[in-house]
Amino acid sequence: MEQYLMRVKENKEITDKIYKITLKLKEINRSLAQGRQNKLFSPRPGQFLYIRVSDVTEPLLRRPISIYDYDPDTTQITLVYRVQGEGTKRLSQFKVDDDLDVIGPLGNGFPYDQIATNAHIVLIGGGIGIPPLYYLAKELVERGIKVTTLLGFQSKKDSFLINEFLSLGEVRVSSMDGSIGIRGTVLDLITDRDKWDTFYTCGPMTMMKAIQEKWLNTAIDGYISLEERMGCGIGACYGCVVKVDKKIDKRGYKKVCFDGPVFYFREVIL
Repeated sequence: MEQYLMRVKENKEITDKIYKITLKLKEINRSLAQGRQNKLFSPRPGQFLYIRVSDVTEPLLRRPISIYDYDPDTTQITLVYRVQGEGTKRLSQFKVDDDLDVIGPLGNGFPYDQIATNAHIVLIGGGIGIPPLYYLAKELVERGIKVTTLLGFQSKKDSFLINEFLSLGEVRVSSMDGSIGIRGTVLDLITDRDKWDTFYTCGPMTMMKAIQEKWLNTAIDGYISLEERMGCGIGACYGCVVKVDKKIDKRGYKKVCFDGPVFYFREVIL
């Protein structure tokens, strides 16, 4: 884990209050891991960056933003975020050629190295939980793995990244008001004919809880990426704990920033 200075290459609104920011690695400020050599910046799908959005004390805490895409050839990394508070509002005000103080990549990321090339994977995203699934979809497709993506929105005006996922495979869309895709939730996009080997999901807690309950007593494997407010981002402050099955961890909890944000779907209690 390192602290970097990154240069803003793009920061634009792509739909209502949803922004896409592209950063280019500028320099390594310092290593945060004592006794370890600086490693090549190489984020995995499902990891996040911890971004300082102000040089003053307010807002004090950095903002965790999931990684949407990464180009190792240019060392450019892209994040998609929603403006929903003072911190992300300030982030949206950064301009091209501004510098950002970034810690990361943090978290464990999605496990997918053992996925067989003949597997059929389903990605299920809702709202601002959609972006980290794109980087995962790209990596899976590059390995020749078939991917189906289910995307849920409140309405058509809130939709984004649909075409990007369409370039990688089948996409099904739902919206609460029926203005795009079918009317309903992402669960309404699942049929009895669907036979998937593994699922990955990120989005509203109610959505992921419903998915967990639907497949808890089946043979499918799955992983849930949680979004929580964070204090330190490195597991020291215990400000982002989630309950887990005590059969898996006797303490009964894990830290989202350090042990996650991705968890096996049978271990967490949502």
